Amino acid sequence: MDKIVECVPNFSEGKDKSIINAISAAIESVDGVKLLNVDPGEDFNRTVYTFVGEPKSVLEGAVKAAKIGIALIDMTKHKGEHARMGALDVCPFIPIKGVVVNDCIDISKKFGERLANEIGIPVFLYAKSAVKPERVKLPDIRKGEYEALEEKFKDPSFNPDYGKPLFIPKSGATATGCRDILLAYNINLDTNDKSIASKIAGKIRTSGVIKKDKDGNKILDSNGKAVRIPGRFKGVQAGGMMYDENIAQVSMNLLNYRDVNLHDVFEAVQEEAEKLGSKATGSEIVGLVPKDSLILAGKFYSKKDGLNVTDEEELVSISIDKLGLSELYPFKVEEKVIEYMVEETGPLASMKINNFLSELASSSPAPGGGSVAALAGGLGAALSSMVCNLTIGKEKYSEVQNIIKDTLKKSEKIRKDLTRLIDEDTEAFNDVMKAFKMPKETEEQKEKRSKAIQEGYKTAAKVPLETAKTCERILDIARIVAEKGNQNSITDSAVSALMAQVGVESAILNVTINLGSIKDEKFVNSISIEIKKLKNNANKKAKEIINIVISKI
Repeated sequence: MDKIVECVPNFSEGKDKSIINAISAAIESVDGVKLLNVDPGEDFNRTVYTFVGEPKSVLEGAVKAAKIGIALIDMTKHKGEHARMGALDVCPFIPIKGVVVNDCIDISKKFGERLANEIGIPVFLYAKSAVKPERVKLPDIRKGEYEALEEKFKDPSFNPDYGKPLFIPKSGATATGCRDILLAYNINLDTNDKSIASKIAGKIRTSGVIKKDKDGNKILDSNGKAVRIPGRFKGVQAGGMMYDENIAQVSMNLLNYRDVNLHDVFEAVQEEAEKLGSKATGSEIVGLVPKDSLILAGKFYSKKDGLNVTDEEELVSISIDKLGLSELYPFKVEEKVIEYMVEETGPLASMKINNFLSELASSSPAPGGGSVAALAGGLGAALSSMVCNLTIGKEKYSEVQNIIKDTLKKSEKIRKDLTRLIDEDTEAFNDVMKAFKMPKETEEQKEKRSKAIQEGYKTAAKVPLETAKTCERILDIARIVAEKGNQNSITDSAVSALMAQVGVESAILNVTINLGSIKDEKFVNSISIEIKKLKNNANKKAKEIINIVISKI
């Protein structure tokens, strides 16, 4: 997607699965929308949905979800701990990629207008969409909650931005608007003392701490309100908490990562922790994060280390490493980074295993050996990644942490490339078939068809050649993992090498069969030399890795 808007509607239902699922189905029914997360809370009796898509699709998804949720939820029977004023309590729109604040303000206004006109719901604009200063903050609109709406609508100053000022007992009212993405971020400390985390939180959060005199009493201003010492950052909410009995955390919300990002607070917490005899050891992102936030952190640490890294994937890897995002559990970008979650894999790579095998077993000539070669290599890369993840954070392997982390980055890049090649191989074969179906009635058509066929065969040879080269790179990864990785999983290193070797040899067979149909002798000779060298190197490396593993088990 070139343009990505995130929508996070909060519905006042967290118990009835049939209603929760019906709203999910409404969102997923819209083309161009991807539902990323559904988070129901029984105590709150509230479900938060997160979905993304291009602007028009997101607007349509929000409207469909609203219509279903408002039709099924009865606020006269609703009880829950979370503040709420309607069946659809709030529906924010958030710019993620290729869109700006004004785009999302426009979407929120269109959404509010449609809710009022099509369903008859009173709608209030809040956050960046607010047209009245007293409506910027949601709690100010929602004061008194659902139970106060009937009386509040009698006051002309409480007229909604869209719809009539009428209390609808079954549905209540809704707020919508554009807001910045909120990052839920926790920083781990090497202490089990929660008070240390709380003290650091007071130093960094916007609200700071209450000022006290030498006797520990609150200092009040002329109006009788407690005087506060502001914290270091704007747009930061923070407090101390315990992750488990051994790890205290500074838990925070970053309200605008473009102003105050992950690395800003991580560095500040590290500095404040050292003053208190503690240390920030790593961190975790709760929920999802935009790729841009990680890139900004990667650029900061790259510059700090005197490097000039420009590759986005490498910057993301740097930020994951420097922020210690995998300290508590592996940080999987495909499950945490919004842009990666939105990325669509090809039809074959996205299939369930059983469906892929059925497709492979069918009478269709594609997918075939080339796609299987890429899959074999992908399995090999994934195994090496697994051993890396089982090594990182283990005290026994403290001396090899840096090299294993670097190895993990490389293996994950290879895995991603091979996942793409599963579908590219089939696409290349299909292009050859399309060329054969071109008309051949005239000499001009015959010449055009012949040229297309030859170009198709060259592509059909180049794709498995790329697969073979990529699979061969796994062998260097598998060797490092076999020698330095978690020895409890050493046989997985061997299987990784074997799958890589199979991937190389299988892909080479697919290159070879296509070379037989190519008339360009220079091209054929060049590729033939390359695949012979590839095969020899792969066999030699695989044999060495197997011998290393056998000597250790």
